[in-house]
Amino acid sequence: MNKEQLMECARKVKKAAYAPYSKFPVGAALLLKDGKVISGVNVENVSFGATNCAERTAFFTAIASGYVKGDFQAIAVAGDTEDFLPPCSICRQVMAEFCLPDMPVYLTNDKQEILELKLKDLLPYAFTDLDM
Repeated sequence: MNKEQLMECARKVKKAAYAPYSKFPVGAALLLKDGKVISGVNVENVSFGATNCAERTAFFTAIASGYVKGDFQAIAVAGDTEDFLPPCSICRQVMAEFCLPDMPVYLTNDKQEILELKLKDLLPYAFTDLDM
């Protein structure tokens, strides 16, 4: 699957977002190494701290489906923004937990352009080890 196809999955699923408070739907499409795509949307709550982002929804669904660290190949994130929509810092750290630093992260804007970054570019100083 190429980045345009993956982004199209993210754009389509965005319509399922539950965003009654912000009116800001976001869709994510997570490509697994076995070729499967798992989608996610933002799910808001009137208590904004209970809101879950599209990217984390996709990752947590994948983990609940039996996928493990290292099974992730790429992610596409789609919103209705003039500029490219990056994942929030919490989502970036979740990606750092489960993905290789060179994993492609595709972002889009309202012009349908796609920006390709590496995870390490989005989160250069990620927490990666917990020495105990």
